[in-house]
Amino acid sequence: MRRSGSPEHAEPTGTPGRTGRCRRTAGAVAAALLLPALLSACGGPADAAPPDEITVMTWAPSGTGSADRPGMTALAGAVGHELNAGGGLAGHRVKVLTCNEHNTAEGATECARQAVAAHALAVVGSYSQYGDAFMPTLEAAGIPYVGGYGLSTPEFSSPFSYPVSGGTPALIAGSGQQLVEAGCRSVAVVRPDTRAGDTLLGFLAGALKPAGITLKDVKAPERSNDYTEIAKKAIGDDRVGSCVIVALGFEPTANLLDPYRRLQPRRTQLASVIGSFQQSVVDATGGDAGPLSGALATGWYPPESSQVWDVLRSTVRLHGGGVPIDVSDPGVQTTWVAYEVFRQAVERTGNGKQITTKALRGVLDGGEPIETAGATPPLSWGLTNMLPSADSPRLVNTAVTFQRVQGGRLVEQRAGFVDVRKVLAG
Repeated sequence: MRRSGSPEHAEPTGTPGRTGRCRRTAGAVAAALLLPALLSACGGPADAAPPDEITVMTWAPSGTGSADRPGMTALAGAVGHELNAGGGLAGHRVKVLTCNEHNTAEGATECARQAVAAHALAVVGSYSQYGDAFMPTLEAAGIPYVGGYGLSTPEFSSPFSYPVSGGTPALIAGSGQQLVEAGCRSVAVVRPDTRAGDTLLGFLAGALKPAGITLKDVKAPERSNDYTEIAKKAIGDDRVGSCVIVALGFEPTANLLDPYRRLQPRRTQLASVIGSFQQSVVDATGGDAGPLSGALATGWYPPESSQVWDVLRSTVRLHGGGVPIDVSDPGVQTTWVAYEVFRQAVERTGNGKQITTKALRGVLDGGEPIETAGATPPLSWGLTNMLPSADSPRLVNTAVTFQRVQGGRLVEQRAGFVDVRKVLAG
């Protein structure tokens, strides 16, 4: 990705009830469909933008606990600095706005409203589980949502969404396929006792069923300080061929690993998905001497040790402003990939021209693949790339990576990408 220097960088709070400042542009016309009071005060529709400046927004929760993803918004600011240091993007200065969505539907909606008020060209590389709340606001304003984390159904169904990964569905389906290849005879899945957790079973079962592998459902509370009984149930008799996949959030997974370690299973193969744990968790739990030694992992992207992430590391080092940004965090990696997609799409609209949301969506919908320097397969959201699924047609990237903890590091277990499209299509 091309680098940048010193963008105008604002930090909307995302606090419910508070809107971002509106930018007035010459010749702007009033919008009639979305938030009439807000946009009449702003003086124009979201599609209007200063001809010499591009505004984008990235949001993620902060100060909420285990859902926090401050590295995503921090990286967005660094990318903006880098782009402007290199002369901007397609003849335009880049203004990166960030927003704290507070891990609430209200906060996510408020961030979307701020994006509309700021005439954002796109929302890029963001994290929120409340797609049902924010997507209608973006849709009504015509603003594309590029590279969300894949936590909600609208991210894979809205025609204004351009996901760069397969979200949780691809990870779970991929983990099932990885366990089949590992020779598992039975698999216990530790998953949240929620509606979202219920949906995981279908994808996992779809991957395991052709191999005749028994699936045991182990429901776990989203928040607990003691997962001892959950770990015991998952491990069971600790027989040869027994496997356990952890499909919890980051913090619950960390809490589960302690009783798992104390129980000392000798024959059970542990597996999880990137996002539930990552390299920093491997380090914090003792590396090769910890419970994750030999664990299997399914990710969206190559492991953090891959040269694919050298440019990301350079961006953080040169433009991160000293803010801690964990480049092994899949949220940070997703933001990086999303901005690369955005950069290339903007450049394809034509250098020096005023760029509209409609023009940007036209490029993204055009079907011409966008390369991400090996972080993903070439990405395209044309009609021929859609997943044949009524619920998730926008899930165009069905590739995952198989990794393993070896020597205290997450490394490739199998080179390249594994396509789980057949499992996801059902």
